[in-house]
Amino acid sequence: MDVVGLLPLFADALLRVARIAALVAGGVFLANLAVEFGAVERVARLSRFLTGPANLPDEAGTAILTTAASTTAGYGMLADFRESGRLSDRATLVAVTINTFFGFVQHVFTFYAPVLIPILGLQVGLMYVGARAGIALAITLVGVLGGALLLPSEGASGGSSSTDAEGGTTDAEAAEPGAAEAEATDGGTATPRDRVRAAADSSISTLRRIVPRLAVVYVLVTVLVARVDVESLSAAAGPLAEVAGLPAAAIPVVVIFAFDTTAGAATVAPLVGDALSPEQAVATMLIGGIVSFTVSTFKRSIPFQFGVWGPEFGTKVVALNTALKVVFIGTAVAFFLI
Repeated sequence: MDVVGLLPLFADALLRVARIAALVAGGVFLANLAVEFGAVERVARLSRFLTGPANLPDEAGTAILTTAASTTAGYGMLADFRESGRLSDRATLVAVTINTFFGFVQHVFTFYAPVLIPILGLQVGLMYVGARAGIALAITLVGVLGGALLLPSEGASGGSSSTDAEGGTTDAEAAEPGAAEAEATDGGTATPRDRVRAAADSSISTLRRIVPRLAVVYVLVTVLVARVDVESLSAAAGPLAEVAGLPAAAIPVVVIFAFDTTAGAATVAPLVGDALSPEQAVATMLIGGIVSFTVSTFKRSIPFQFGVWGPEFGTKVVALNTALKVVFIGTAVAFFLI
């Protein structure tokens, strides 16, 4: 493929980067506004039932609740809190894990309820969405448990992050100069305009680090996907279905579901009651979800996470997300087939 042939791919990648950057910018700006205007303390009352047991600071609760409206904005908030030193690396990983259920919630209203359940029918649709909800909730509870066991209890004291075992620094050491100035004005001397300006300045600083990484990684992955047959991963669908003991009719459904959830649901719906039981249909879609997750991790998750966090910490986030999702999806498949 020559350079001219790659131009449409570059354009598509940059358009995707622009959309994501806009959402990240919104999340980062909201995070800084929340800090400047003291909204973190008010929002924290709603999220403290999670952040308290997990030993997370109040800022993490703001980002977690934001994820229910926009996953990208929620990640943007967490990235900003980590960059400014309000969250250690370990606390950020715990918050990312707790985010899972709240990221699922928004899809209930935008996709599962209006699209998937009508296609699958009420019984199978509710079984499948319930399974996905259970998986997401289980991962979130693992995050809460992980925070309770791995984070020091003083990390829950309103946004001051202490040095952790991974070398995370304290706020006093890691916070940017603008953050220290903002804290100094919290006594009531700063006007609303001053607070907005401070939030904007801090946001611009964070975006200058995140957006270039997003652009570079997305363009590289886009070119790589164009040159490598990523869909060859679907070859694993057949063996996965066979190992799970599903009927032969499930194999094409898994393959289709792996690359298009809506088309996969439309394919499996007519098979329910004849070739597949409701439980087998749900297990088939979950297995398709594992293959789909593998493909989407390469095409979307890795570029996004590397862009937001950088390669080193982004690798940790991707590895943690992947491991937890595969384990709990596999557990759900076993539940429906036993």
